Amino acid sequence: MTASPSLPPLTFLVDYDGTICLTQVVDELMVEFAPSDEWLRLDAMYDRGEIGSRSELAQLVAWLPAERERVVAAAAEQPHDETFIGFVTLASSVGAEIEIVSDGYGFYVEPALARLGLTGLPIATAETSWATGRAEIRFPFGHPDCHLCGTCKRNRVLHHRARGRHVILVGDGTSDRYAAAHADSIFAKAPLSDWCAGAGWAYRPWSTFDEVSAWLAGVVEDPSRLDPPSDRGFICGPEVWGSAQAQGS
Repeated sequence: MTASPSLPPLTFLVDYDGTICLTQVVDELMVEFAPSDEWLRLDAMYDRGEIGSRSELAQLVAWLPAERERVVAAAAEQPHDETFIGFVTLASSVGAEIEIVSDGYGFYVEPALARLGLTGLPIATAETSWATGRAEIRFPFGHPDCHLCGTCKRNRVLHHRARGRHVILVGDGTSDRYAAAHADSIFAKAPLSDWCAGAGWAYRPWSTFDEVSAWLAGVVEDPSRLDPPSDRGFICGPEVWGSAQAQGS
């Protein structure tokens, strides 16, 4: 398939947990390894907006066992949407970029993609290591002045839009809403779809990447089907809360 010369350059930002992976890996690892249900209290606080994912992940990581191999093995058991493979093939054939944006522990994303036969995709996520004999996490893609999210997906959207790309977000979760506010096109599962509907943002519901592929094939054939560029305002970050806002700590 050959892209029309009138098609603007496309970048897909694709969530991992609940999107490429069919489960929420952080939750599955807590079910497996957390010594108590205390993690559910933190998760409920996150869902209510009382803490951000950076604070939650920094606390949850302490409950991962010191034996890295056990955690890696548990993460490797999670099921994936294998239609993502065909989507990557199609996107590559028409010159569309794909970047994985994940607000989880991070260590399992690249190996999981490799098991699907996919290598070389850029990944923006946290870094979890066991270098000191216990699990520790850092956030290389966090916002320097906003500590709400572990991975600032909003800034990944803005980065690619500044490059002149039409940015398509494919996601499902709470953290994806901050990226959705600036994406030009949105594919959303719940709860992201609920956020979009409540905010009045146009989105496309989806269940597998075959549907995303069908949409991509359609806009390649007829670029007039592409959504107009987004002009939504900021809903998060220092522009809204000020620098080093305390909500994320």
